[in-house]
Amino acid sequence: MKVIETIKNIWKIEELKDRIIMTFSLLLVYRFGAQVVLPFIDSTQLAGFASNFEGGGIGSILNAFTGGAFANASVFALGIMPYISASIVVQLMGIAVPYLQKLQKEGESGRRKINQITRWLTIGICLIQAPSYLLSLGTLGVPPEAYLIDNQTLILVVGTIILVTGCVFAMWLGEKITDKGIGNGISLLIMVGIIATLPQAFAQEFVSRFEGVGGPFVIIIEVVIWLLVILACIMLVMAVRKIPVQYARRTASGGYEKNVFGSRQFLPLKLNASGVMPIIFAQALMFVPQALGTLDSDWATAVATAFSDIFGFWYNLVFALLIIVFTYFYTAITVPTNKMADDLKRNGGFIPGIRPGTETSEYLDRIMSQITLPGSIFLALVAIVPAFVSLMGVTQSWALFYGGTSMLIMVGVAIDTMQQINSYLLNRHYDGLIKTGKNRKAVA
Repeated sequence: MKVIETIKNIWKIEELKDRIIMTFSLLLVYRFGAQVVLPFIDSTQLAGFASNFEGGGIGSILNAFTGGAFANASVFALGIMPYISASIVVQLMGIAVPYLQKLQKEGESGRRKINQITRWLTIGICLIQAPSYLLSLGTLGVPPEAYLIDNQTLILVVGTIILVTGCVFAMWLGEKITDKGIGNGISLLIMVGIIATLPQAFAQEFVSRFEGVGGPFVIIIEVVIWLLVILACIMLVMAVRKIPVQYARRTASGGYEKNVFGSRQFLPLKLNASGVMPIIFAQALMFVPQALGTLDSDWATAVATAFSDIFGFWYNLVFALLIIVFTYFYTAITVPTNKMADDLKRNGGFIPGIRPGTETSEYLDRIMSQITLPGSIFLALVAIVPAFVSLMGVTQSWALFYGGTSMLIMVGVAIDTMQQINSYLLNRHYDGLIKTGKNRKAVA
């Protein structure tokens, strides 16, 4: 079979093989760390604590992103999310802070400085989240007898140091995977954490169907629907609008000919240029109604109650609207149509029928606005699919895998990693893997 032959060819490329082994080794280290409980907590007393994150609530989302480490009271309980939060903050600050804008234009040296700023900000976020997590363990279900020491101050100090170190170590693992492995390390850590909870969620659904209503036939239907959602997510991630671009031919003297019979190419504009960021932004805001529940007010309690169910109507309605708004916002700040128009003009390219410069920028901006609307609606629908499948009687833990951030991250990371592996095959082992599939000698 072609798949088996492709796998064999992957292992023939020494560098690619070493990178894959390195990636799997570091991911195993991360998964092992997710099972290591904080040293002052008795792991045998955490059954009730872990059960609070199996119902499909907001806690289940946090637990899924950390691969179960959040519910294990693990040294990796904060996961890699503080780094993601820091990256988002630095990226948004890059729009308004002149110093960061200057660094973005300095190439590799500027990128290293931005990464350093992101790391320090990650530590700052951890120093806030770690004590909050430790102080909330009791209210979340960790019994007093689970603590091996009675000194609350010592628990806070030692626990904060361990949790911050765990997050920094996870960040280091992600960067090492990016440098020495295959794929984007940070994204792979998140994906592996999400996938780690998938077998348990499916097993719960399997048992509930066989013990309740449905049986194997309903399980098959659910799996088919799940595969169709995956296919829709792939289409959303891969869909592009191709804008034809014409390049004038250079003359022998280095100038451009007035006639336009140069090479014709396409400028791909992604239907979902913002990726999963709108969902992450929207999900962060959806925690605000939960915080209102702490206020001593009837209306605040009512709002918190209405938004406590992530499969409820009001939660998903507001969630979808926020995703559409943030999709427009994030696309506007990450797709520089002005820069794209300037680059085209500088390289002698233009869009047929559109004047180079300002008109090209306005044209690209108009096209982006047109394709962002269906892209944002599609993204919002994917995000709220779990609410619809839960109405079919699907267990909430399994329903979370039918859409939302989890599904899009898994699909996006899988596609990105496969594309990197495919590029190695094309450059080192195959002469046109997709078109001809013919082997050629590997290039050193």
